[in-house]
Amino acid sequence: MGMLILGLVIFLGVHSVRIVADGWRTQVMAQRGEGLWKGLYAALSVLGFVLICWGYGLARQQPVVLWSPPRGMNHVAALFTLLAFVLLAATYVPRNHLKARVHHPMVAGVKLWAFAHLLANGNLADVLLFGSFLAWAVLSFRAARQRDRAAGTTYPPGTAQGTVITVVVGAVAWAVFAFWAHGELIGVRPLG
Repeated sequence: MGMLILGLVIFLGVHSVRIVADGWRTQVMAQRGEGLWKGLYAALSVLGFVLICWGYGLARQQPVVLWSPPRGMNHVAALFTLLAFVLLAATYVPRNHLKARVHHPMVAGVKLWAFAHLLANGNLADVLLFGSFLAWAVLSFRAARQRDRAAGTTYPPGTAQGTVITVVVGAVAWAVFAFWAHGELIGVRPLG
């Protein structure tokens, strides 16, 4: 469990700098250079992610059950993760209504993804992993919206075409992950 916690601290810590110390981040980037900042950010992110995966895998070998989710929660989680994948696609597909409305669809998608997994899983490692990501996403989304308001950031309006592409790309990516990749990579087949 310690490796999972260390990985979460490193990964979410790096990803929380803009939440708790955006001014310091800007100052360091100005003094040391954007390339160095991005290099350290990437290296620590990868290290944290590897530790999370390794620690979570180890914790799943000897699960500590906190509760058993009610029957059918995996179907509710599947719906929420479908929406999370659509929000993830909205991050990259230009001029879609979701990004125009939500402004930070990736972080909103992380919130849905984490919440969905908390509904469907009741082990201690799951609560630590998905609960940490949910808390981070809530704080990150709030901080990003505050930065937008302070800077007067506007987002281009969405188009029907951009939105349809977003939904199709997100749904296809979700289907591939839910019906195949989740089982191959994580060892759990949530659907199929």
